[in-house]
Amino acid sequence: MKKILLLGDEAIAQGAIDAGLSGVYAYPGTPSTEIMEFIQGSKDARERSIRALWSSNEKTAMECALGMSYSGKRSMVCMKHVGLNVAADPFINSSITGVNGGMGVLVFILTVVKISGGSNVNLLKAESPGPSVGKLVPRLRHTARILYLIYIGLTLLEIVLLLA
Repeated sequence: MKKILLLGDEAIAQGAIDAGLSGVYAYPGTPSTEIMEFIQGSKDARERSIRALWSSNEKTAMECALGMSYSGKRSMVCMKHVGLNVAADPFINSSITGVNGGMGVLVFILTVVKISGGSNVNLLKAESPGPSVGKLVPRLRHTARILYLIYIGLTLLEIVLLLA
């Protein structure tokens, strides 16, 4: 195996290719853009006929990756953290329906650390779509809380059913 030096996003993309990825779907936005561009430009991906397509929104990307996984192929979807709100319906429903081929969901969270009294709100405004960041943050927090509760509930239910 040859050694190559990769950035973090490139390493994620190369790892997916090496794991037998059949298709990747994404909505543009850093860092999902870098992963998609790496796969689209990869010689390995072309040789393995990996489908790498941009989607009109995060929900469409999630549904395309789910469809590929339902057919028994390995798929991956990439989006920013705010895009998970858009893709919430298929994301939550996929936990009920399951997948056949395996599917990776990469959600990238923008972490901003306030250094020496500077403002981190401007960077959040640049990364967040819509008219107001103030309306977005509580909705994200509420959605994340619901998703975690669903995950914990399903995990506990599965444990109980396996032990019964």
